[in-house]
Amino acid sequence: MKAIVFKQPALPIEHPESLFEMDLPKPVPGARDLLVEVKAIAVNPVDTKVRARSGGGEQPQVLGWDTVGIVREVGEGVSLFQPGDEVFYAGAIDRPGSYSQFHLVDERIVGHKPRTLDNASAVALPLTSITAWELLFDRLGIEENGGQGKSLLIIGAAGGVGSILVQLARKLTGLTVIGTASRPQTQQWVTELGAHHVIDHSAALAPQLDAIGQGSVDYVISLTHTDTYAAQIVDVLRPQGKLALIDDPAQLDVMPFKRKSLSVHWELMFTRSLYHTEDMIKQHELLERIANLVDTGVIRTTLGEHFGAINADNLKRAHALIESGKAKGKIVLEGF
Repeated sequence: MKAIVFKQPALPIEHPESLFEMDLPKPVPGARDLLVEVKAIAVNPVDTKVRARSGGGEQPQVLGWDTVGIVREVGEGVSLFQPGDEVFYAGAIDRPGSYSQFHLVDERIVGHKPRTLDNASAVALPLTSITAWELLFDRLGIEENGGQGKSLLIIGAAGGVGSILVQLARKLTGLTVIGTASRPQTQQWVTELGAHHVIDHSAALAPQLDAIGQGSVDYVISLTHTDTYAAQIVDVLRPQGKLALIDDPAQLDVMPFKRKSLSVHWELMFTRSLYHTEDMIKQHELLERIANLVDTGVIRTTLGEHFGAINADNLKRAHALIESGKAKGKIVLEGF
């Protein structure tokens, strides 16, 4: 089967071997595995991070953690899907990714593709939807239809996770949703997704919150450069507030959080699949819920740009845009 791979880590994306095509054996499903024929993929920051840090051996590494495809074979014990089902999922970081014509994935982290979306629109959703859902409801402990009278500040709201998080918070909770974005086009994007207010994270946050009548907030979700904003986060959070984050700050001094009894919650959507937790199947359940929310018109795709066919050249362009920090929504590719 055709696959796009890398071997040597940390090569500049313009290097001929940063990503390249090769033939690999078609995988065979194990227990609870689905063999999926890949129809579309999306590119996420995790793709670029793994390319920078992993590899270095003789074995080719396959990236890719957002997939739409068709189930072609099932392994022993599979009960949730059958051959011919259209599916979407974000995969597991400790298994080969989906920059390939066929891909193996555990059925417990897979959902049926939304019926009302084409492949490109659907593949924009899995990884960011799982991340956003777990941030909001699992890590911060906000209840669906709860949060009335409280406020949430989302730092970096125009990116992939922010684009679905704004929608979930606005549609499924009573929170006042405040997103940050620094450019006119990204500010407009966040407004269209449903944020009550949009402020500029390239300027001081507290005065802007004051200006919209939100002198402080109950929750902050930081999606980027958390170490840069840490002091401001402490400043704008109310006593006993909560911070959740997904990025990898070089340093994060939590001592300033003590005076206000602020709590810090990390989110990694791969935790359940990495450790095969008892509640691993919750990711199947929440993807089914996301598909229903899409099909009933509650939330919409966060597709930002379509980069064409799945090949090395187009994936390099996608990685370059992700690394620039200027992506809006999700970057997708479709068909080999």
